[in-house]
Amino acid sequence: MTTRFPGIDNELQKILDANMDHVSARRQARHAFKDIQLGIDHILFKAPCDGLKIKESYEVNSRGVEIFYKSWLPGAARPRATVFYCHGYGDTCTFFFEGIARKLACAGYGVFAMDYPGFGLSEGLHCYIPSFDSLVDDVIEIYSKIKENPEIHSLPSFLFGQSMGGAVALKMHLKQPKAWDGAILVAPMCKIADDMVPPMLLKQILIGIANILPKQKLVPQKNLAEAAFRDLKKREMTAYNVIAYKDKPRLWTAVEMLRTTQEIEQRLKDVCLPLLILHGEADIVTDPSVSKEFYEKASSSDKKLKLYKDAYHSLLEGEPDEMIIQVFSDIILWLDDHTLKHSSSSTSK
Repeated sequence: MTTRFPGIDNELQKILDANMDHVSARRQARHAFKDIQLGIDHILFKAPCDGLKIKESYEVNSRGVEIFYKSWLPGAARPRATVFYCHGYGDTCTFFFEGIARKLACAGYGVFAMDYPGFGLSEGLHCYIPSFDSLVDDVIEIYSKIKENPEIHSLPSFLFGQSMGGAVALKMHLKQPKAWDGAILVAPMCKIADDMVPPMLLKQILIGIANILPKQKLVPQKNLAEAAFRDLKKREMTAYNVIAYKDKPRLWTAVEMLRTTQEIEQRLKDVCLPLLILHGEADIVTDPSVSKEFYEKASSSDKKLKLYKDAYHSLLEGEPDEMIIQVFSDIILWLDDHTLKHSSSSTSK
């Protein structure tokens, strides 16, 4: 479905109407729309954050895929710690996360984010995940290189995963149990809510078809913005995320996501790093009861679960302002506390 924006000329509309399957169209749309995105009336873009060092980069990874990544650093002082972001399904680190990253950098943290292959500004067929394991390895490769930078190498490093990014962050931890000093997981995809998954018989049929037509956009799905954003005005703003994937999920992508959540459900007890798990009680995209189960089963000795009454899936983007402020405050408090703990334990060694 074509989205019409008031005050947009025909040339710009043509760019937005292009097929976003290939990265060139996504990059063109983002370039044309970047300033408009930053000007939307959303709390994430309202706080003044002058003096930050913001840098965008592209790098061809070991599989020959050009990856987009970005950093936000405090202007004057050295970062207190680093935060590495894993974005959600169909998303990019260049829209709503731009506002989140600036707020974290203003609080003294160095923030790093990337678009997975096939997502946002990175190369690859839009929102196609041939292997979730390979996607996780791609994230590990880029983030491990960034962490080798001598300016940040000795700083505590935290993972920050939203929704499907929560599954990416957990798989990263399970592959590298000692690499990270903690993880913030916002509505993590440890299990996709039953309402969002097709019935069993249809699911089996789709898995069968996926083996023949893996890239086909066939999986029935509810409107994600409607399901994820409680605040109606903010729900309308999702249209400005012009390079987000808005079609039906590709068959093999859906199979890989289901397989991944089943694997994570079996391995919750293996999670052993400091954890902050945040979830809206009214989330119908990822299941808050699974976050409770995750909290109970994780073997981490330092773990915290926060459930937010009446809140939907997009805690930092789609809630009323006062809820977004509360969630942000909880994240910063946890980061401050764990950065301090890390500094204290480092000096006492």
